[in-house]
Amino acid sequence: MNLNQITIPSLDVISATEFYKKLGLQLIVDALPRYVRFECPNGESTFSIHKVEKFPKGDGITIYFENEDLDKIVSQLKQKGISFTSEPDDKPWLWREAHLNDLDGNHIILYSAGENRKNPPWRVN
Repeated sequence: MNLNQITIPSLDVISATEFYKKLGLQLIVDALPRYVRFECPNGESTFSIHKVEKFPKGDGITIYFENEDLDKIVSQLKQKGISFTSEPDDKPWLWREAHLNDLDGNHIILYSAGENRKNPPWRVN
């Protein structure tokens, strides 16, 4: 099984589209103002946004985007006006992460994990 796509809700798909284009995703389906789909610049996964009138209740969504040169991409995104809630930081689970929120409050983690993403020293055999 392979993860193919994640879809998130948005109150304003038009503004959300511009935000994710700034992050570097490539728009491949444009059904604005109700739906868009993006292709991630690396790999085969896609990411979509659909219009909702209100958000589901609960803890919400966390989206992870991996990038080998995390510090560089964070710097570039800041120059585009993207604000971060935390700077790139080395975590005890051997990932380097920076945190931000999209315009709808969805939690985004940009990270670099390398081999430790799927094969940490504590991986279960």
